[in-house]
Amino acid sequence: MLNEALKLIRVFHELSQKDLSVRLGISKSYISEIEAGKKNPTMDVLEKYSSEFDIPVSSILFFSENLYKNPRTESLRSFASSKILSMLKLVQPKDE
Repeated sequence: MLNEALKLIRVFHELSQKDLSVRLGISKSYISEIEAGKKNPTMDVLEKYSSEFDIPVSSILFFSENLYKNPRTESLRSFASSKILSMLKLVQPKDE
């Protein structure tokens, strides 16, 4: 769920993957692979997110762990997050 948490942080701040890659000093393709769940971010990358968005690494990890934590609300959260991500894909610039 870390991939989804990082994507939600980026989208919340209204940044494209390209803009974020410039700010973090990493490639857009690496950000894309992280957000797609194809690669895991390194601690160095998490520290860059932490510094850029002024969010402690521990909070990023806590947020990612709790996206689907509660079994009573897991299906609702899963449904809602999938719908939100689907909607974000519709408004996402085509260069991503």
